[in-house]
Amino acid sequence: MCGIAGIVDLAGRPVDCALVRKLCAELSHRGPDDEGYYVDRQVTLGQRRLAILDVAGGRQPMSNEDKSVWVTFNGEIYNFQELRQDLEKLGYRFATRSDTEVIVHAYKAYGTDCVKHFRGMFAFALWDQHAQTLFLARDRVGKKPLFYAEFDGQFTFASELQALLQDPRLSREVNWTALDDYLTYGYVPAPKTVFKNIWKLPPAHVLTLRIGNDGHAAVHTERY
Repeated sequence: MCGIAGIVDLAGRPVDCALVRKLCAELSHRGPDDEGYYVDRQVTLGQRRLAILDVAGGRQPMSNEDKSVWVTFNGEIYNFQELRQDLEKLGYRFATRSDTEVIVHAYKAYGTDCVKHFRGMFAFALWDQHAQTLFLARDRVGKKPLFYAEFDGQFTFASELQALLQDPRLSREVNWTALDDYLTYGYVPAPKTVFKNIWKLPPAHVLTLRIGNDGHAAVHTERY
């Protein structure tokens, strides 16, 4: 189990890295072994790691060869060894023995359809620097959680709701419809959460956020 979090500023402003560290600190129980960050002005990705596969070489966030694609990942890709062999045949070269590295190379090879090749339990956030695109994905049965919110011109995500709530700018206004769902069903169905304007990515769904040259961000969520 690991914890992931990050912020993308939609207007290209520098992200407060200390805030992302604060989000990740709230996830330390998910990843007590290590922490890491990718920072590139308008984007900061964070990771709290529980080291299992490739303890020495599997630090995150992790990039592809030219560092144009970065990923922070929670979970396990069960078929990563088979996928690695397929990707090596396509010319991709691996620097680690981690299943995380399969994600960045599969994204370069297959685009957002990469999730259709993964068998496992996962939630990940991937930043494509060249395309100015954030790509979020969650496994088919929803084993690994992923929450997100857009406010104050920034898109924020985290593995747990309480991590997002570490951002003091975020409204704590209750979503009364979601509360009614909880009292009716015993849980809050995705994509709703108990708070307004905070959402949960449903199982077997991806979210793509593309930032245009004009600074306008287009968000699209779909089932895969």
